[in-house]
Amino acid sequence: MSTEDEIIRIAKKMDKMVQKKNAAGALDLLKELKNIPMTLELLQSTRIGMSVNAIRKQSTDEEVTSLAKSLIKSWKKLLDGPSTDKDSEDKKKEPASSSQNSPEAREESSSSSNSSIRKDEANASSDSFIPSFPRAPSTSDSVRVKCREMLAAALKTGDDYIAIGADEEELGSQIEEAIYQELKNTDMKYKNRVRSRIANLKDTKNPNLRKNVLCGNIPPDRFAKMTAEEMASDELKEMRKNLTKEAIREHQMAKTGGTQTDLFTCGKCKKKNCTYTQVQTRSADEPMTTFVVCNECGNRWKVKLLFSSVY
Repeated sequence: MSTEDEIIRIAKKMDKMVQKKNAAGALDLLKELKNIPMTLELLQSTRIGMSVNAIRKQSTDEEVTSLAKSLIKSWKKLLDGPSTDKDSEDKKKEPASSSQNSPEAREESSSSSNSSIRKDEANASSDSFIPSFPRAPSTSDSVRVKCREMLAAALKTGDDYIAIGADEEELGSQIEEAIYQELKNTDMKYKNRVRSRIANLKDTKNPNLRKNVLCGNIPPDRFAKMTAEEMASDELKEMRKNLTKEAIREHQMAKTGGTQTDLFTCGKCKKKNCTYTQVQTRSADEPMTTFVVCNECGNRWKVKLLFSSVY
């Protein structure tokens, strides 16, 4: 079994522990990870950091949390990359650091030759490793504190925050802070803005929005200003798009006025006093779509005719 496969095996076991909320055996898995030489490529491909951080947040065992923190700290060094200003000093210290015979030291020394490339990769992947945001200023305002708590609770919907390893309380505070900084008040407009964020985060039909906020793909300040249309699920966006198209067609039909006829029977009132309009909705070689309106009851429907016009 390759090193990558071994790490993936451990990550899957940890994810199951988190889902079952039972961290028994986590310490043994963490000890296995400690003995595996870690590289930046392995961190990115296996996403083991998210699994370890989830175990750290859930476990009440001090030994487990301590070892998890130690591993994350050592892996953070790989993400940060060695300092370019001290390359010459690092090279001089290579014999001393190698004598320590630690996996972290070996990986840091081996990556010094291509530090600039490592830094670019680290910056691109740091958000997906463990999301972090500048800490929000504390507040004693009871309304703001309550809103921060409700936003944090909404972010915890579905337990995605555990697998991602996000700090939902700090993230909720960041979102609230961005809303407050824009509106400068805790009036009804502020409360409505907070409520709309909470409702969309809790929407079970739109889990991707919550995941994108937790992962940092949507920053807190951006999420604080998003409109209802921007926060909507892909399914709802498609529905709105279709409704807009239909409204445009109906507007075009009403604008042209249509032609009165008795060739159509209304399915609602069974009368034949109708007005129709034909519109080419698809390619020119396909039948035109005929929109019919009953002049008696206002019922509307559409039909496909094999002829280009109605006689």
